[in-house]
Amino acid sequence: MSLEIFQNILSKSSNTVVFTGAGISTESGIPDFRSPTGIWTKNKPIEFKDFLSSEEIRVEFWKRKFAVDLTISKAKPNIGHMVISELNQMGKVSKIITQNIDNLHQISGVPGENVIELHGNTTFAKCLDCDLRYELNSIKKLFEQTNNPPYCKNCSGIIKTATISFGQSMPKEEMLKAEKASLSCDLFIAIGSSLKVYPAASFPLVAKKNGSKLIILNREGTDLDKYADLVIHDEIGEFLSKSIKLIS
Repeated sequence: MSLEIFQNILSKSSNTVVFTGAGISTESGIPDFRSPTGIWTKNKPIEFKDFLSSEEIRVEFWKRKFAVDLTISKAKPNIGHMVISELNQMGKVSKIITQNIDNLHQISGVPGENVIELHGNTTFAKCLDCDLRYELNSIKKLFEQTNNPPYCKNCSGIIKTATISFGQSMPKEEMLKAEKASLSCDLFIAIGSSLKVYPAASFPLVAKKNGSKLIILNREGTDLDKYADLVIHDEIGEFLSKSIKLIS
């Protein structure tokens, strides 16, 4: 029944926005940071202020980063990513707002301009002062040789992955893009998110309050289920793969 209702709502939409959280990427083998068995239960997350103030903490940051990359670098888009990409190519989905940092939406074929990354992207790094981009291979090679954190060759500033850490300001441009997308859509689909992390989790309600339909697809219940027009508790890839077969 949920499948038919989902297809009906989506078929009537002229501007759908998809919002994704960690749940879609766990199906690609990427561990969830926040779950009871997630990465942060083993290692306390590093605060941005501590990263800035301590070279020793920056060394620890990069050690953790390259250890996690052993898993993330092997991850491939799963059927859930591919269905969303297909819907984007069909013109059914205009924008993907994501809490994920794994670049899998782009790898699945979604143009970068259609992906709004609220928490950044872990597949490259930037200088915090001059914003110069750095690829991770060169940083990893130098780090393994020296065990020292990287500094910018252009301005000697601190280099960090292009992600948002605890205590770091949310990216203004991306937040504005997400708000604009949420206000302009007539259907907002939240997929694989607990919808507990604010301000990101506010966008479903921004859309709903502006007249959009709201669908929530997640394995577990969320605090926003009561506001949704349709709530689906199912495996993400499995459900989306069934839905795409009947959507033209």
